Amino acid sequence: MKNFTIITLGCPKNTVDSRHLIESLKRDGFSYVEDFKKADFILINTCCFIGDAKEESIDEILTAVKFKSERILIVFGCLSKRYGEELKKEIPEIDAIFGVDEGEKIVEYMNDFIEDIRESNNQDDYTVEPPSYRYIKIAEGCSRKCSFCIIPYIRGRFRSINPDEIIKEAEEFVKAGIKEIILVAQDITQYGKELKGYNLKELLRDLCRINGDFWIRLLYLYPLDIDEKLLQVIAEEDKIVKYLDIPMQHSEDRLLSLMGRRGTRKEYLRKIREIREVLPGVTLRSTFIVGFPTEREDEFQRLIDFIEEVQFDRLGVFKYSREEGTKAYSLKGQIPENIKDRRYHELMSRQAIISLEKNRNLIGKKYDALIDYIDADIAIGRLYCHAPEIDGALIIENTTNLKAGDKVNVLIIEAYEYDIKGVVIP
Repeated sequence: MKNFTIITLGCPKNTVDSRHLIESLKRDGFSYVEDFKKADFILINTCCFIGDAKEESIDEILTAVKFKSERILIVFGCLSKRYGEELKKEIPEIDAIFGVDEGEKIVEYMNDFIEDIRESNNQDDYTVEPPSYRYIKIAEGCSRKCSFCIIPYIRGRFRSINPDEIIKEAEEFVKAGIKEIILVAQDITQYGKELKGYNLKELLRDLCRINGDFWIRLLYLYPLDIDEKLLQVIAEEDKIVKYLDIPMQHSEDRLLSLMGRRGTRKEYLRKIREIREVLPGVTLRSTFIVGFPTEREDEFQRLIDFIEEVQFDRLGVFKYSREEGTKAYSLKGQIPENIKDRRYHELMSRQAIISLEKNRNLIGKKYDALIDYIDADIAIGRLYCHAPEIDGALIIENTTNLKAGDKVNVLIIEAYEYDIKGVVIP
């Protein structure tokens, strides 16, 4: 009784948590198996950021229950942290429920079922991410008070992770051949605020001193906290990809104020101009919320105008999700779902046109690319302008001699709304 499988839902921070848990379990003699029917333990790392994420987590739990049999079902993560008592009551087949940052307790719980497990010959090499990249969580929690967000109530206040731990982990990944290090936190611009004289800029400089051929990607930055000094570091360091993910959530001042977000439309436009002046050719990604309480039709149309003016390279859109415990939950003027749906599709259709034009501009140009996966005779990869899991992908046919984790030079030959196609060149 020493095999386990893990299902990870939600954001990259959950991916990091799952990876750390897998590493701890392997050190204790457990073996990962991909087929959960062969597992003794089924672990589900849940998300509850918005309603759709909660539904996905519950669906995964109910699916596991159907095939549970004699297996031990463990549920942990954000949904468990927030709705642990409800889960116990509604799904009694769950054997154990843990919140966030409780990996050690999960390992202890699983070890209680095992005797002499350390004699296992544990050779599995499963990792949560593919061989090309690794996420590194540089902070936990969030101290901002966005009125729509439940994260501070689940993951607590913002805490920077010790830079020595981050640098050591990055060095180990690069030594193992990883080609991209992705720094993640709810807001990485706040990194080091409780560390005397050490902030994100110093961390980036230290990471760039690591020997090796690798990229560094930054997720996610608070718009008005991106200062000139940070932009200069990004501009000067070749290892940092010129790609910034800057969640803005809306363009209109009244709604930004209701959301508890700092900034105005004019300030956002000024910041975007500054970024593009310092980082020519930068890829800009942002996320926006449609259907926030009281959002008027004219405000939504001005949001579309804003997006068409800025011409974001990548864009994510969320329909407002009414989350218990948030300030926005009790706001009057909740928007009907059919209007949210219509605004979502209208905004995404406008962005699809922008994205297609951006991708067409890549045709005929050569880029370095990372290969994430090989699937039969097709390779799935990315350019610097693609973050894994959230952006489009590079498709390469005829994958002879290619393997996941390779870094290759490609010529872009075709473009679609979100994906592009390329060929490997010498």
